[in-house]
Amino acid sequence: MTQYKQALNGEISPAMEVAARRENVAPEFIRDCLANGTAVLPANPAHSGLRPVVVGRSFTTKVNANIGRSTEQSANSAELEKLQVALDAGADALMDLSVGTNLDLLRRDLLAQCPVPFGTVPLYEAFSKAGGNIDDLTEEFLLEVISEQAEQGVDFMTIHAGLLSAHVPLASKRVMGIVSRGGALLAQWMHHHKRENPFQSRWNEILDICSRHDVTLSLGDGLRPGCLADASDPAQFAELDELGRLVTQCRHQGVQVLVEGPGHIPFNEIQMNVERQQKICQGAPFYVLGPVVTDIAPGYDHITSCIGATMAAFHGASLLCYVTPAEHLCLPTADDVKTGIIAFRIAAHAADVARKLPGARERDDALAHARKTFDWNKQFELALDGETARLRHQQGRCHQDDGHCSMCGEDFCAVRKFSQLKQEAASGIRK
Repeated sequence: MTQYKQALNGEISPAMEVAARRENVAPEFIRDCLANGTAVLPANPAHSGLRPVVVGRSFTTKVNANIGRSTEQSANSAELEKLQVALDAGADALMDLSVGTNLDLLRRDLLAQCPVPFGTVPLYEAFSKAGGNIDDLTEEFLLEVISEQAEQGVDFMTIHAGLLSAHVPLASKRVMGIVSRGGALLAQWMHHHKRENPFQSRWNEILDICSRHDVTLSLGDGLRPGCLADASDPAQFAELDELGRLVTQCRHQGVQVLVEGPGHIPFNEIQMNVERQQKICQGAPFYVLGPVVTDIAPGYDHITSCIGATMAAFHGASLLCYVTPAEHLCLPTADDVKTGIIAFRIAAHAADVARKLPGARERDDALAHARKTFDWNKQFELALDGETARLRHQQGRCHQDDGHCSMCGEDFCAVRKFSQLKQEAASGIRK
């Protein structure tokens, strides 16, 4: 029984109850959102130690961290370190995008230490096991990898089933073409074999696997735009239309489903993109990469994408895939992972405050009070990254018992002066 099927039956699962406590809502509310498809609860029963997380428009915006080996750099130990860094920084979900050899061993170790929903892109492992040879990448091979990962405990999988052979010529008109690894591999596969997307031809079998193991399908956007010039083009929207059709099929088979969204989008087109997805995909949770709102800031794309992520979450995105400062440049380090997570937690929280989710602003108000009273320890406790805040404060040669910081100093501290003014005014009234 998938979480979706249980919800349709009116049942409340233990996972729903855990997620409800985290969101401070009634379990019945989560059940109803799962039943109508506007939320997902990725929870493969084989993933031991999982703390279930609900993803949907009616709940707090979640943040996913991507980690994973490349064929040229990193090792299993480095990815395990990144996993812990991501968890410590507050990641709500994690995806392993590793390529190369012996990926099942790395995934086993990551799953064992990952208490949040864990995702993969099975195509990467299948292509790696085929030795990078398109001839050896068969449909049966893809199904085998999907089944193995499901049995191992993967909670959600990106499957690029919406990219059709008819879409590839549309992408050929772009500046950047196809920038998705999965999308480019499938385009190559279809051209080489002169056949349709293998995920399409084996779609029913994929749904059967996901139904048996309650794997949430994350419908990948293989034609996401890789630069502003390619945003909101016919290729992107042709694939989106197909994803909407696949959402219906997932629900008919009792499989939980969310939809992945665009990468590079001008700021003024974000609202339109999110609303279009919500309409075409019948309210399925939207999982966006960024979006990146300008192409001219390599090294700072955690900022360019954080700007877009706030707008996307405000208008309907439910899950934000972080972007690190290493985006477009190199494999991210553990420090890059932390920076990306914090940036996107800021974006998610800002959107939740703007959406006026119940309780979303309580932490902001508490920190404002601590700031007013110069309660530095409380400020660090409430901060998204209290460790960095404390370090910055100490670097400014400030002391935690000071009634000011080194920015203005004691004589020019506005907060201190206004507090004195209020005290003097109150004293004058009493006299």
